[in-house]
Amino acid sequence: MAAVDVIVNNLVTLWRIPAVRQNFHWIFMLIFLVGSILKELELVPQTYFSSNRNALNVYFVKVSWGWTLLLLTPFLLLSNSTFNRSVSFLGRRLLSLAVATGIWYACTETFFYIEDATGSCYETDGMEIINQEFITKASCRRAGFHWDGYDISGHSFVLAYSALFIIEETAPMAFLKTASLSALPRMVLNLLYVALNLIVIVWVWMFACTSVYFHDPSHKLLGTMCGLLGWYLTYRVWYRKPFSPGLPPQRHPKGLKLHT
Repeated sequence: MAAVDVIVNNLVTLWRIPAVRQNFHWIFMLIFLVGSILKELELVPQTYFSSNRNALNVYFVKVSWGWTLLLLTPFLLLSNSTFNRSVSFLGRRLLSLAVATGIWYACTETFFYIEDATGSCYETDGMEIINQEFITKASCRRAGFHWDGYDISGHSFVLAYSALFIIEETAPMAFLKTASLSALPRMVLNLLYVALNLIVIVWVWMFACTSVYFHDPSHKLLGTMCGLLGWYLTYRVWYRKPFSPGLPPQRHPKGLKLHT
């Protein structure tokens, strides 16, 4: 496991660079801007990732929130219990998962509603003939027709929001790498941390693919802004206040009583 330790140390060092951590959210706006320009000018050739049937999209992006929770939940429990095992403390930290899931659900459902409310069902992609029988995207597409509505990019939203959420909740690793942990918890923590960083890389890459190959610019801009706003209002505003789930542990374990 020495190789994993080296990878963990390098990742922790990277995320402890102030310029990287404090400005990570801007990468999504930059990618959106550059990707949208390239798409509108048709400067990027079609590739494997220009199809929405590519493996990363089918097996990861379409269930991206599930992957985020699957890896982040055990990491959050293990890392935070190292600082404090009290029920109230761990309950508040788990509440951050519930809040994030609520934001994800509310935004995606709102996007679906807007697309239904602003769209119409057409019998072909050419959108010459409207079929009045179907009033929702789901029913229209089940019938084999084409739905055209204002489609805010759910991919842009969830990929940006998930990546920012993971980076915030894995921050305690910067302090835990020097903590005195037994072999098994250390191994599990390291593996989860590496996996979460790999997921962040996948999310950023697929965000770039979405920016270059899919959606109108305004659809991507609104989706991205919703992701950034959801992160900012929680981790930069609400979680800094007393009555909130609170931020992940921000102090070095030397100043705390560790539970190993």
